Amino acid sequence: MKQALLVIDAQQSFRLRPQWDDALAQPYLLAQQALIDAAEARAVPVVQVLHIDPQASAQAPFARGSDNVRVLDGLRLSPQAVFQKTVHSSLFGRDDQGLGLDDWLRREAIQEVLVSGIRTEQCCETTARHASDSGYGVRFISDATLTFPMQHANGRQYTAQDIRERTELVLAGRFARILSTQDAWQP
Repeated sequence: MKQALLVIDAQQSFRLRPQWDDALAQPYLLAQQALIDAAEARAVPVVQVLHIDPQASAQAPFARGSDNVRVLDGLRLSPQAVFQKTVHSSLFGRDDQGLGLDDWLRREAIQEVLVSGIRTEQCCETTARHASDSGYGVRFISDATLTFPMQHANGRQYTAQDIRERTELVLAGRFARILSTQDAWQP
């Protein structure tokens, strides 16, 4: 089965957000880099997806053309393709020639995607669901995703681990196989 690794929104823009936490980011960066390195060693295409906000002012972290819409410091990758998106699902992303990620995956005969990146419960989860519904096999590499604590409207605080576990719960067996970086490549 031909695979591709999606590295979603692993971009410098997030370091400028108030919720950024170096302590949470460090294990993610190690897992994400290990996954990238393993994909490259297996000749699995690495696809970089970057989020842009077309409504943002030029100085905003996610503005098109911002110096922050680039790979996150601490990661090394040489992607086979780069896509920019303005919504949560990476499959709606477009490359510089206007080709959509879904079209690129089909052109390359990709049957299964490995989902990684930032944020676990937002763009990564949405991409996993969309990819599954579009007919791709999905491996959700949980430790190679990053999220941050959030507060519910009722005042309850959810830790990053709470959010990760909730995402694993709702995706497992329905939309994706939940795996770690260590077992990402098992049959």
